[in-house]
Amino acid sequence: MSLKTIAVLDESELKDGEMKQVDFEGEGKVLVSRLGDKIHATSAFCTHYGAPLAKGVLTADGRVVCPWHGACFSVCTGDIEDAPAPSALHSFKAHVENGKIYVTADAESTLKKNMSRHPKLLATGAGSGKGVVIVGGGSGAYHCIESLREHGFNGPITVLSRETYSPIDRTKLSKALVTDTAKLEWRPAAELKAKYGVDLRTGTEVTAVDLASKAVVVGPNQERVTYDTLILATGGVPRRLPIDGKDLANVLTLRGVEDAKKIDAAVKEGKRLVVIGSSFISMELVAAVTQRKLASIDVVGQEEFPFELVLGREVGAGLKKFHESKGVKFHMKSKVGKIIPSDSNPSLAGAVVVTYESGESVTLPADVVLMGVGVAPATEYLKASKGFEEVVDRSGAVHVDEFLQVKGLKDVYAIGDIAMYPQPGTGELRRIEHWNVAGNHGRAVGKTIAEGKGQPFVKVPVFWSAQGQQLRYCGVGAGFDDVIINGSTDEMKFVAYYVKDNKVVAVASMQRDPVVSKASELLRLGLMPSPAELRAGKDLLSVDIQTVGAKVKVAA
Repeated sequence: MSLKTIAVLDESELKDGEMKQVDFEGEGKVLVSRLGDKIHATSAFCTHYGAPLAKGVLTADGRVVCPWHGACFSVCTGDIEDAPAPSALHSFKAHVENGKIYVTADAESTLKKNMSRHPKLLATGAGSGKGVVIVGGGSGAYHCIESLREHGFNGPITVLSRETYSPIDRTKLSKALVTDTAKLEWRPAAELKAKYGVDLRTGTEVTAVDLASKAVVVGPNQERVTYDTLILATGGVPRRLPIDGKDLANVLTLRGVEDAKKIDAAVKEGKRLVVIGSSFISMELVAAVTQRKLASIDVVGQEEFPFELVLGREVGAGLKKFHESKGVKFHMKSKVGKIIPSDSNPSLAGAVVVTYESGESVTLPADVVLMGVGVAPATEYLKASKGFEEVVDRSGAVHVDEFLQVKGLKDVYAIGDIAMYPQPGTGELRRIEHWNVAGNHGRAVGKTIAEGKGQPFVKVPVFWSAQGQQLRYCGVGAGFDDVIINGSTDEMKFVAYYVKDNKVVAVASMQRDPVVSKASELLRLGLMPSPAELRAGKDLLSVDIQTVGAKVKVAA
């Protein structure tokens, strides 16, 4: 490593609460930021998908939030604060001399291709004891591993995963139908073993948990894997409507790589596609295949507009108009009656019968049927486990407290799709089916276990979706009374503020970055402007949360 110290900026050009991307010896880039009289320097790009962090949001408590997907880092250390960042940033030494800001760095580490650093790994698993056992191998598991080691947990970590690969970037399945696991895995199993000391056991089915002996029961041979601390992160199982024809061979759902491969192989040029469901997974798959020259794409939804329950009528109408411009036909305010087998092959679906609110029915021809109607918690194994009767409800959700610890069970946590947890700011119990929420659950639990001190989960959920343009969303609680729109939903360039009980509880945007990143921090800090202020034209980006003098409270 060859360190160089270079003047990158005049001190007068960087005011309190500002951050700038600056050149470092030719091709290199560095993000410099100022908080009060302290100047910090880190990598300039988010380690998730490479967004320029200078276009994101800086807070007075030292967080820089990616403008695209809500990943967050400490500007002081480069450490990950929030998922979906899979790796930390480089942190460089910065100082002021003769009115100039100097940064000391290895020039190679300032290149975009080298924007991430290896985790500090304060611990690598050399400690004794039974350690942590994680049931599930998704986003929650991956970020929990990172967090445990970064925060000093030195015991064994065992991951028991039904999937046959390391934790993946699952969002690429629905958004782009990427099916190559090498392009999806955050880190291969060998790296998790070598650098993190993780025993990753793929293709492993957990059948029960024995709380009395602190053991997980695995496979047909009833092998017992013992633990000191247990994390349940088994995610969801795609729902199928209870209708005739739901199990025909070409009626497909999406959860893992094999599902994506089936969809990718089936949805080819000239095929007729029927999509059941009009929310995130369904509409992302629609967006991903509209360029494939299909004979037809029909979308069936219960509401009047796609995304209506989450995003409201006006935003839903704008997104519907966009997809219709791409040839998609919608059958809204309707229900699927049954799926009819093909005349030529009774093992395959040939048509879908849809009934409108008016009572009229239509039969939609189909070569492929995609069913995107939500997921059920993957918790069947807990129903056979003594001690979970009071904490697993009829829906299969596992009830946890504000620390994500299963209620009444010591040393047992539940995260991700299966966790029914109190929402930050409202206390409302909800189960949120989103990959990024699972990741942040994992980070929070990893820190709690490593430091031995429970910290309430306070991260505001951040979602995103590819819908022609990138849709961003952050919010807490369920439902809304009113929606304030700034911009044009028809042009898909807007900010939507969702109001409940005269408070803004969620914000969505398209082509208005970094508004949602800023909104997530304003909700976290309790500094979101009132609906009246927003109606009067107040701009979220004008709210000062970045200067040291700002009224910023550090979350617990």
